[in-house]
Parts: sequence; structure tokens; C-alpha cells
Amino acid sequence: MFTFSQVMGSLFNNGISLAVLGALITIVFSGYGSAKGISIASEVATGVMSENPDMFGKLLILVALPGTQGIYGFVTGILVFIKTGVLGDKLVDLTIGQGAQILFICSCQAFILCTSAIYQGKVAANGVAMTGKKPEASMKGVILAVLVETYAVLGLLAGILGIMLGIKI
Repeated sequence: MFTFSQVMGSLFNNGISLAVLGALITIVFSGYGSAKGISIASEVATGVMSENPDMFGKLLILVALPGTQGIYGFVTGILVFIKTGVLGDKLVDLTIGQGAQILFICSCQAFILCTSAIYQGKVAANGVAMTGKKPEASMKGVILAVLVETYAVLGLLAGILGIMLGIKI
């Protein structure tokens, strides 16, 4: 019979396991943040569209913007899978240190992407409300929401650079 600590110790005793855990963390948490951000903006958008169904086209951009962080996390996760050989024919022999570096980079990126998606959803929700009252101002709301996106893009770039160039395998 194995104890929990023995199972967890054997599961995470190599670099590949740590790297895969990092990839999964960034995929899951960026996806969660995107779903939460989209739901925040969607709640306001459904109220606006209940009074004016023709607003769908203008509101769609604002509602969809927080979804990009989930894509960024997915891209990083796939890059980790490619770099480690998980999506290839042969696994790369990673040290525990290299796996821990990937886990750390992915965890930091997951935090940035999750947080920015939620805050972008809040900004987008206010843009939706503004668009509901003044449809001609919809692009102002988009621009404000895109400002939050800047930090998600920086998180994506930092993750890609850290994984692809910072960790020598």
C-alpha cells in the first residue's frame, strides 16, 4: 500500500512531470480567467440586448475580449508540450531544476492571464453599459478593454521567451 506522499513524490520526481504540471496550470487558470471575464461582460450585455437586440454586433467584441487570455495560456501549454517532447516521438530528459523552472514560469503566467482576464471582463462590462447608453461610444469601451490586454500580451511574451529561450535543454 502506498501513502499519498509516496505517490506524489514518485509522480513529481522528474522534470517532465513538473513541466507538464506547469503547462496544465497555465492552460486551466487562463481558461478559468477567460470564462470568468466573459461571463462578467456577458451579464451586462444580456441586459443591454434585452432592451435593444440590435446591439449584439457592437457588444460581441467587448464580450469576447477576455477570451484571448485563455488562448494565450493554451499556446504556452502547447509550447511546453512541444519543447518537452510530450507532443513528439521522444520525451526530453529534463532535470528537476529545468522542470521546476518551467513550472514557475507557467504558474506566473497563469496568474497574470487569469487576473487580467477577470479585470478585462470588468472593464468590458462597463464598456457594454456605456455602449448601451451611447452606441456611438462603443469603440471607446473596446480601447479601454484592450489596455488591460496589454498586460496579458506581456505575460504571453514573457512566458514564451522564458520557456523557449530561457531554459536550455
